[in-house]
Amino acid sequence: MSATRQAEDGARPARRRLSVDRRREELIAAALELFGRHDAEDVSIDDVAASAGASRALVYHYFGGKQELYVAALRSAAAELRARLQPQGEGGPLEQLSSGLTRYFDFVEEHAAGYAALLRGGPANRAGEIGEIVDEVRQRMLRMVVHQMGVDAPGPALRVTLRSWIASVETAGLDWLEHRDMERAELERLLVDQMVALLRAASGHDPGMRVLLETLLPVHAAPENAAPENAAPANAAPANCEAVP
Repeated sequence: MSATRQAEDGARPARRRLSVDRRREELIAAALELFGRHDAEDVSIDDVAASAGASRALVYHYFGGKQELYVAALRSAAAELRARLQPQGEGGPLEQLSSGLTRYFDFVEEHAAGYAALLRGGPANRAGEIGEIVDEVRQRMLRMVVHQMGVDAPGPALRVTLRSWIASVETAGLDWLEHRDMERAELERLLVDQMVALLRAASGHDPGMRVLLETLLPVHAAPENAAPENAAPANAAPANCEAVP
């Protein structure tokens, strides 16, 4: 381990006797913390061992090598995030979407290093097993939103719209962890509004999307500048007042 990394990540903790499962969890937690703050190529088995207060041999005993440890760490983060994305089925589509975002950002806030490692860490080529881990999370989120909308099989326009929105949510999560200059609740409301805007834009490319938008979001489906029903003309005098000549 380099002197720089020692200074940055702290002195090696004293070892403790732990159960097999608990020791494995600690190694994964240490790995996620390091992979969330450093490129995977810059993290060594020695770094993980030192951070977890374990020996290099013990890390190899549990995981066989850095790639196996990296995959196990990402799988651990992905499994917990997927669990947070189980459909709840409470309220209307917007309420369910907002609730899902709250659970998603609970994970982002509580497991910042794991979230960063899952979406930002690792090699530039995210194909193969690592890519599959990330894609499983995205597919779970896609299924959650489709379920909330009551759609059996999304068409091309809706599918592209939802996948684009999921990418925005992921980017927003990373940006929020980096800057934290926006209240979480405000960010979640912004993302709900972005979904509405994307659905409205997609409805111009697929007539069926307009029907879906009106069914799901009747209040939001009307054009932004449309006058409310039964609204008085712009030049009408206020109620109970005489018009000024």
